[in-house]
Amino acid sequence: MAAAERRAFAHKINRTVAAEVRKQVSRERSGSPHSSRRCSSSLGVPLTEIIEPLDFEEVLLSRPPDVEPGPLRDLVEFPADDLELLLQPRECRTTEPGIPEDGKLDAQVRAAVEMYTEDWIIAHRRYQHLSASYSPITTETQKERQKGLTRQVFEQDASGDEKSSPEDSDDPRHSSGSPEDTPRSSGASGIFDLRNLAADSLLPSLLERAAPEDVDRRNEVLRRQHRPRTLLSLYPAPDEDEAVERCSRPEPPREHFGQRILVKCLSLKFEIEIEPIFGILALYDVREKKKISENFYFDLNSDSTKGLLRAHGTHPAISTLARSAIFSVTYPSPDIFLVIKLEKVLQQGDISECCEPYMVMKEADTAKNKEKLEKLRLAAEQFCTRLGRYRMPFAWTAVHLANIVSSAGQPDRDSDSEGERRPAWTDRRRRGPPDRTSSGDDACSFSGFRPATLTVTNFFKQEAERLSDEDLFKFLADMRRPSSLLRRLRPVTAQLKIDISPAPENPHFCLSPELLHVKPYPDPRGRPTKEILEFPAREVYAPHTSYRNLLYVYPHSLNFSSRQGSVRNLTVRVQYMAGEDPSQALPVIFGKSSCSEFTREAFTPVVYHNKSPEFYEEFKLRLPACVTENHHLLFTFYHVSCQPRPGAALETPVGFTWIPLLQHSRLRTGPFCLPVSVDQPPPSYSVLTPDVALPGMRWVDGHKGVFSVELTAVSSVHPQDPHLDKFFTLVHVLEEGAFPFRLKDGVLSEGTVEQELRASLAALRLTSPEPLVAFSHHVLDKLVRLVVRPPIIGGQIVNLGRGAFEAMAHVVSVVHRSLEAAQDARGHCPLLAAYVYYAFRLPGTEPSLPGGVPPVTVQPATLARGPGRPASLYLARSKSISSSNPDLAVALGSVDDEVSRILASKLLHEELALQWVVSGSAVREAVLQHAWFFFQLMVKSMALHLILGQRLDTPRKLRFPGRFLDDIAALVGSVGMEVITRVHKDAELAERLNASLAFFLSDLLSLADRGFVFSLVRAHYKQMASRLQSAPNPAVLLTLRMDFTRILCSHEHYVTLNLPCCPLSPPASPSPSVSSTTSQSSTFSSQAPDSKVTSMFELSGPFRQQHFLAGLLLTELALALEPEAEGASLLHKKAISAVHNLLCGHDADPRYAEATVKARVAELYLPLLSLARDTLPRLHDFAEGPGQRSRLASMLDSDTEGEGDIGGTINPSVAMAIAGGPLAPGSRASISQGPATGSRSGCPLSAESSRTLLVCVLWVLKNAEPALLQHWAADLSPPQLGRLLDLLYLCLAAFEYKGKKAFERINSLTFKKSLDMKARLEEAILGTIGARQEMVRRSRERSPFGNQENVRWRKNITHWRQTSDRVDKTKEEMEHEALVDGNLATEVSLVVLDTLEIIVQTVMLSEARESVLGAVLKVVLYSLGSAQSALFLQHGLATQRALVSKFPELLFEEETELCADLCLRLLRHCGSRISTIRTHASASLYLLMRQNFEIGNNFARVKMQVTMSLSSLVGTTQNFSEEHLRRSLKTILTYAEEEVGLRDSTFAEQVQDLMFNLHMILTDTVKMKEHQEDPEMLIDLMYRIARGYQGSPDLRLTWLQNMAGKHAELGNHAEAAQCMVHAAALVAEYLALLEDSRHLPVGCVSFQNISSNVLEESAISDDILSPDEEGFCSGKHFTELGLVGLLEQAAAYFTMGGLYEAVNEVYKNLIPILEAHRDYKKLAAVHGKLQEAFTKIMLQSSGWERVFGTYFRVGFYGARFGDLDEQEFVYKEPSITKLAEISHRLEEFYTERFGEDVVEIIKDSNPVDKTKLDPQKAYIQITYVEPHFDTYELKDRVTYFDRNYGLRTFLFCTPFTPDGRAHGELHEQHKRKTLLSTDHAFPYIKTRIHVCHREETVLTPVEVAIEDMQKKTRELAFATEQDPPDAKMLQMVLQGSVGPTVNQGPLEVAQVFLAEIPEDPKLFRHHNKLRLCFKDFCKKCEDALRKNKALIGPDQKEYHRELERNYTRLREALQPLLTQRLPQLLAPTTASLRNSLNRASFRKPDL
Repeated sequence: MAAAERRAFAHKINRTVAAEVRKQVSRERSGSPHSSRRCSSSLGVPLTEIIEPLDFEEVLLSRPPDVEPGPLRDLVEFPADDLELLLQPRECRTTEPGIPEDGKLDAQVRAAVEMYTEDWIIAHRRYQHLSASYSPITTETQKERQKGLTRQVFEQDASGDEKSSPEDSDDPRHSSGSPEDTPRSSGASGIFDLRNLAADSLLPSLLERAAPEDVDRRNEVLRRQHRPRTLLSLYPAPDEDEAVERCSRPEPPREHFGQRILVKCLSLKFEIEIEPIFGILALYDVREKKKISENFYFDLNSDSTKGLLRAHGTHPAISTLARSAIFSVTYPSPDIFLVIKLEKVLQQGDISECCEPYMVMKEADTAKNKEKLEKLRLAAEQFCTRLGRYRMPFAWTAVHLANIVSSAGQPDRDSDSEGERRPAWTDRRRRGPPDRTSSGDDACSFSGFRPATLTVTNFFKQEAERLSDEDLFKFLADMRRPSSLLRRLRPVTAQLKIDISPAPENPHFCLSPELLHVKPYPDPRGRPTKEILEFPAREVYAPHTSYRNLLYVYPHSLNFSSRQGSVRNLTVRVQYMAGEDPSQALPVIFGKSSCSEFTREAFTPVVYHNKSPEFYEEFKLRLPACVTENHHLLFTFYHVSCQPRPGAALETPVGFTWIPLLQHSRLRTGPFCLPVSVDQPPPSYSVLTPDVALPGMRWVDGHKGVFSVELTAVSSVHPQDPHLDKFFTLVHVLEEGAFPFRLKDGVLSEGTVEQELRASLAALRLTSPEPLVAFSHHVLDKLVRLVVRPPIIGGQIVNLGRGAFEAMAHVVSVVHRSLEAAQDARGHCPLLAAYVYYAFRLPGTEPSLPGGVPPVTVQPATLARGPGRPASLYLARSKSISSSNPDLAVALGSVDDEVSRILASKLLHEELALQWVVSGSAVREAVLQHAWFFFQLMVKSMALHLILGQRLDTPRKLRFPGRFLDDIAALVGSVGMEVITRVHKDAELAERLNASLAFFLSDLLSLADRGFVFSLVRAHYKQMASRLQSAPNPAVLLTLRMDFTRILCSHEHYVTLNLPCCPLSPPASPSPSVSSTTSQSSTFSSQAPDSKVTSMFELSGPFRQQHFLAGLLLTELALALEPEAEGASLLHKKAISAVHNLLCGHDADPRYAEATVKARVAELYLPLLSLARDTLPRLHDFAEGPGQRSRLASMLDSDTEGEGDIGGTINPSVAMAIAGGPLAPGSRASISQGPATGSRSGCPLSAESSRTLLVCVLWVLKNAEPALLQHWAADLSPPQLGRLLDLLYLCLAAFEYKGKKAFERINSLTFKKSLDMKARLEEAILGTIGARQEMVRRSRERSPFGNQENVRWRKNITHWRQTSDRVDKTKEEMEHEALVDGNLATEVSLVVLDTLEIIVQTVMLSEARESVLGAVLKVVLYSLGSAQSALFLQHGLATQRALVSKFPELLFEEETELCADLCLRLLRHCGSRISTIRTHASASLYLLMRQNFEIGNNFARVKMQVTMSLSSLVGTTQNFSEEHLRRSLKTILTYAEEEVGLRDSTFAEQVQDLMFNLHMILTDTVKMKEHQEDPEMLIDLMYRIARGYQGSPDLRLTWLQNMAGKHAELGNHAEAAQCMVHAAALVAEYLALLEDSRHLPVGCVSFQNISSNVLEESAISDDILSPDEEGFCSGKHFTELGLVGLLEQAAAYFTMGGLYEAVNEVYKNLIPILEAHRDYKKLAAVHGKLQEAFTKIMLQSSGWERVFGTYFRVGFYGARFGDLDEQEFVYKEPSITKLAEISHRLEEFYTERFGEDVVEIIKDSNPVDKTKLDPQKAYIQITYVEPHFDTYELKDRVTYFDRNYGLRTFLFCTPFTPDGRAHGELHEQHKRKTLLSTDHAFPYIKTRIHVCHREETVLTPVEVAIEDMQKKTRELAFATEQDPPDAKMLQMVLQGSVGPTVNQGPLEVAQVFLAEIPEDPKLFRHHNKLRLCFKDFCKKCEDALRKNKALIGPDQKEYHRELERNYTRLREALQPLLTQRLPQLLAPTTASLRNSLNRASFRKPDL
């Protein structure tokens, strides 16, 4: 390879000049990625220029649809029934409509009633649902379409059932275990005699020799069977984030509800039951101080109790018997209380007296209190009879809703225990203080809580002085405090049980607040539930959708303190009077509970003896439809006498007051403080207010206001807003034409009305938002009406267009503002969208005739005609009226009024366009903010105009007048300009406008002249293009343009709009075709390429002109993919996503299901192939790892200099960057590439984008016409073909099947995310993220425009969420994912295979075929090597056989790589578990041998390759099954025996030899299989096999690599690195034999510094190895590059293992080679790595950070172990392995192997006596050992690394005492030291090494003591000198040294050994040594204390003093012992004394 590199380099030098000449030519050659793609199209129109589209309508006229055959006909023109009008009945919630039946309604009410009953009118596009906007492809729809897929069978899944360790499962080659356990005898080879095996089934056709064409044909037919129809349904759905075209039909307007709560009152029980009690429920919000619901009245009295009121009751209506209510809460907050008030019948005495019996008497005492109760009952009965119609306040309580909702999960809910539900705050206490941090609304939700039943036990009696709402709010606020005042009050005990639950979706038996039956209402007799009207705490913005007209009256207080006479028990009677006569009281007051439904009068409860009572009453009234000036509320005040006195009336009227309900025709509401008259009011009082002092009337308190009352209306008829009221009134006056008219104080005449109307339009902006939104439909309808039907005043047409348009703009922006939170993703307000879609209609489709005549409604005959109006009426449109000057009023003389009205009518869309174009800046701004609304309004208006005017049959060019189209053009131009100019100021607005404009144009395509719309699109593009040059940030504009294109392309008739059926015709004046002038550009056809075909595959002029939209889209993609494109990664994603989305749409579209149609659709995307081919260098490289993919394009490079492809892929450069190399922009150049292309690498695509782009390319390849593709392939030059093959290669890599395990592993993240993260990481490493991309990166996170939060970009739908919000998927989901992924991988591979076949057929005859075929074969090989399904492999192997049989020279004459690769792949498949794969693989392998034999009559080459492949296969793959491989070998034998043609040759014999040879290798591996679970044994075996291959370096190398792989997998990086070093040494030996290069290592000696073990590799002697013999050392590793690769791998492993020092040694050998090659880039990387390594060494100098390993001696004893019996090993275990761990591991492993109770672990480390062991058992002895160095060695081994590397000697100590115990007293404690030496130095290529030598020494007790003291002293010294100091550690060591320890402390040691001088002079030296140790020890203690003193804080002073005292004590005790003199200290010792301390035997044995 290196040589080839040099050759290429030399080549380049020679042709620099020629290159200049050729540059020009290559520039012009089409499709070269290096000629600027902006002008790459064959017709020379640059991509940036927008081509003029064909005139669509003209083309269609010239090509009648009948020309097209069958199914293609539908692609020519839109279907005839494309547009239709739907009338959708308005959904009514109630069974009766609930609108007033009264005869005469005024205009306003009539308008409202009409509005609330009209059907919706929808202009519907019948095929719109097929567009991606309305039926998007989402994960759910994809799942639906994936049903019924067949499961593909994959090798890796087939083996997935066995156990496999979790970390292996990723790689299909790693999952371990075999399906059948093979017998374990060592004579296995004998058992599996090949001859006795059964072969797999043979392929019958294999031995017939058929013509290649027939074989190809047969293969193709088989390949085409059972293929999935659609490719993209197997790929993840398009990214949600990009779906700008997403729309949904708005929801029809519905009544607003908040969260609904159902409250059921179950029972109310007091201690005594004597009278009826009535309940009132309502919700109150304490924070807002507001009652937020109307009252719900209920009573739970028994029938007998109700009987007491017989005298007063009418028969109760069923609606008043409700006991359950549904409350609606729009703004749930923790401050909401459910307040329950109880009332009872009025009786004598104040509230306290009346409550007394309830508080005193207990139910338990009933018997005792019998008489009292009787008395009470009697009294109650009397009061009920007499005062039954009056009530009095009784008691109240409140329930804190937030508690119910939040604790609804607590178990103690339903118990009725005492403390269970006191009033709401008691449980507040129980659950700790409330969490005030959570902010109101979001902290609380009333939907979806667990239903709760609560029992309220405590009620508070009402206090007469504190009945008002203000007081109630104070109480409620107080209730929330823990020390509530209310708790001190004595409660009224009772039990009220209520159920609180979320309301069901559609409850049965429900009554609306108007008492109408809500559907479903199964039976009118059922007890109803009432819906309670909400009074929301804050504004609610929702339009009225149904008729509602209610009035609420709240009397607040009354002050009669100054009123003379007996006025004490006061009640207020309310009546709604239609006139002044008492009989005119209307029955409109809603009844309460157990009474009639409506009443004519109602009373407030009475507060006993109170002259100025407060009230809490609420009266609910139904307002009549027509309220007139005479309607008023009449209040009468009565004094009720509770005591029956003779002659005294029951009630005495003591005052009167009233409120007239209309004032200036407006409803009067709000608070009033009214004077009260003592006398009955005089006649005709009702038109005046009581404030007017009428003569002769007496007033309470001198006409001051004494009665305060409040009126609230909830009405969808009365807006209650002055501006709206006035506007409606004026409009209705105009419609009625009833002048003069009173308005407030003035009178309107015809003269002033216009001015008033204009003022009123302008004043609409002052309206408050809530009523404006509520009445928005009314207002918009009226405004539209004013525009379309200008009013005629005094015979003049008043043109109010501009005013109405401005008002409309204002209304729209108010509605938008109010509903900001509810906007959808596109910034549309759903309320307005619903208005346009459902409610908007062309006014005057039912005209109201002047003079109030009711309109004549004609029953519409068809839908297409308007709702009942002769079409002729509104088609007559007067052309004379100037619509260009909106304020020009035309005098119409004496024309009849109706005619003039029709003449004046305008078309809304024309008027809107005109007004918009001429509008002033302020209005324009408002309109632009919500342009979408006006666009949609215009579109619907146009559609209605076409349908109702029956113009759908007119040709499109004649549908709309020219001036309207001019207005549209002007409008589109100006809005387009706004988008461009605002993009930097207000990006969000620009984005919304851009989308609105695109949708508008898309809608126009369905209505208007399509050619005209295309011209608008082109104009918009040109406008953008002109700004792009000067734009500061073009990426933002491009993003917008891409969104624009995407929306346009989402039109449901997108395919038709691209004119798919017309043949491409070049433009009329073509520039001379470049392709014809340079005939050399085509390789494969002698004549010039067919320009027509070429232009179909390029973004040529004709292509873009005819396929206009497809051209735009692909041009966007092409420009985004340009290397210099701005903001690349975001744009890549956008553009690719747009194409993907469309293709998904086509796949899902039933209209394009037929293959011929699909092929025609695919023609719109052919340029994708060239685009992707040219983008290849920047696609994400899915083929993992640098060496994996030698690019094919460069193989095919011709001599043209600029033509080379950017060869390397992303990953090598990432590898380089990680290695620390700086990256030049063009650094990814391949060897064959010229300098010119270096700078064009551009921004790489992310993995996700690349994958999506590839799947789009595959879609085109799958669906396009094969003949077309063949034509195109024939026109490609070899480099272009090479790039195409590269693309196919990449496709295979990108969609490779991951396996089920992978899905389980990446459970929580989807594949998309992980790929994307990988891509991001790469970008970060490569530093391709400049400031510009940084902006794009951010925008990817948020919006395309830097920082503002944009609605659409809310990332709550990021793509990995898309697959699941849950982290864990279910088993089914993962199964499904694997199923889909398998199908996708299979289909992709088959599409690639189809394409390869097409290329092969094209290339057959060309002269460049060798290079192309070589590349094709590489792709085929790759496909066979990746994880593939059985289905694909059948076809893939068939293709491979066909290729090899047609072109054998590919394999046998070219370089060896292909042959080797093929052998390896085939062998792997021969070992497959799936029989069909084996059948085909063995057939292929057999054919390969036969072919090789036939060519050269010896097949040494294939033999060599197959043997090597088998070795490598066996080593690396654990999950392959030798049993299956044997069957394949047998099959091949069978083929050879049955082959007739070669009977006479030696072929069969040679095959047999080879098979037996392979069989032997397999047998070796059986043993390996056996030890699969025992890593040490497995590595030993591999080691043994590698030793066996000492004679054939290739195989030894293979096995060394296998071992490295195995080690890496086990995490033994140091050992893996050693394997690599050995391999490198092997290669170096071989290279040294070949040539003597200065820069190469001299064989393995050069590697000695890395490891002393490496010299084993020098065993290769010349006689074994002759480098020239064919097939020897021919692997790619036996080259300089191979050596470099091995060394790099070794360095990488050393780095991973943390052995940074060794990294340096490796690079010492590598650097000279790189220097010799002048490879500065790699050198830079290497030095970067070195710097990293040295930095790490510095940072981790102490060594604790990288722990290298722990060593154990393991001895095996027992015959069970076979070879291992009595063997001793040193095991290297991962760092910090505890003895227990290895012991447990080995025990468990061998127990599993030998069975229970066989294995025993010997716990001690004493020598093992074999005779005492049970022969039936297996014993293992494990001892922890430490590396040992002699003193001289420690001089060299300075660093932590030195002391952990190259270890050969280990030490362990065993304590013992003479009597056999391990531990004893000090004076008898001995110690045995054992030294072990191993065969090799650690780390080695295995993790356990045999012990070759051991030696023991014994220490006496005094020597043991010396060692201990020395150790203690060392510890003290270390702790003292530690830097930085560690106070804790120091104190710990000190405490252990000087602390008063009892036994075996330093003091005791001294007392035992130093107390008396030994008698034996031999021991003098030890005695002295120990004394010296103690002196040293004391000195070190002193140092440590000094150090500690400096470190401690004041808090430890005392502790330190204690330490010092202890030390002093110790020193004093030692003093006498240390001062003794020995008599013969220096006397010479006798020679016989062993010097046990300086013993030579501790030296390392010389091994």
